[in-house]
Amino acid sequence: MASRPRNNKSEKSTTTASAGKPRPLVEEPKEEERHWIADWTVTILLLLFGTTTLLQAFVVPTGSMTNTVLIGDHMIVDKLAYAPGGSISKYLLPYEEVHRGDIIVFKYPVDPSQPYVKRVVGIPGDHIRFEDKVLFLNGKRILEPYRRLEPSQTSNYLNNFPQRPDIMIDPRGRQMLEDNVVGNELVVPPGHYFAMGDNRDNSADSRFWGFVPRENIVGKPVIIFWSYDAPTEQLVGGTLNPAHLIDLAQHFFTSTRWERTFRLVRPYPLGR
Repeated sequence: MASRPRNNKSEKSTTTASAGKPRPLVEEPKEEERHWIADWTVTILLLLFGTTTLLQAFVVPTGSMTNTVLIGDHMIVDKLAYAPGGSISKYLLPYEEVHRGDIIVFKYPVDPSQPYVKRVVGIPGDHIRFEDKVLFLNGKRILEPYRRLEPSQTSNYLNNFPQRPDIMIDPRGRQMLEDNVVGNELVVPPGHYFAMGDNRDNSADSRFWGFVPRENIVGKPVIIFWSYDAPTEQLVGGTLNPAHLIDLAQHFFTSTRWERTFRLVRPYPLGR
């Protein structure tokens, strides 16, 4: 069978047109590359959103929660748990109320730029008093197995709260005593919480500076991802303190509390 003659004219036209078309100086990225860039862009945006809106790293600078939480514990704080739910999102997301016994991270009422961590001892409507360092909540004696006491602490105000202060307290604390003491008990007002440290005799807490407003509560710590034995002065203001960085370089392996890595931070139910 004879072969069909080739159309040289057509081929020549095509070749000429192709040769006349200017080649781009930079090749366009392949489809796979565009997908890769888009995927990583979304991942980075979600990570930034999550670490600023849903989760937050927090380092404990003081010993007011010893032995539950130690100086140098680095924790992940769940900022979603206590967030105010919307009309629809409250049914879809795991929002919850603040309960007695919860450990919370909040903005220090006297200086909101400082984050504090304490345990919620009283919620709105609760009646609180102490007798010889023992907590009475709504008339019931409450056991606190987590607390740490110092026999040398002898303040009548702290040991038998609420009393007339025999120590220096913040004006907010004095206002709390004037407005919210009924008989021999402190009554927690709506929208506020009474917070205390587990290291009870070495804790600047609600007895000193008053209630924690609901809007000051940032979230609750859920896990200790790293614990490093460092003094308070190295941790105040964050972990970028030059002295702290030098200490890390010299003692990272020996000063890390490895046994506390990934330890969960759990609440303890009080009077529920």
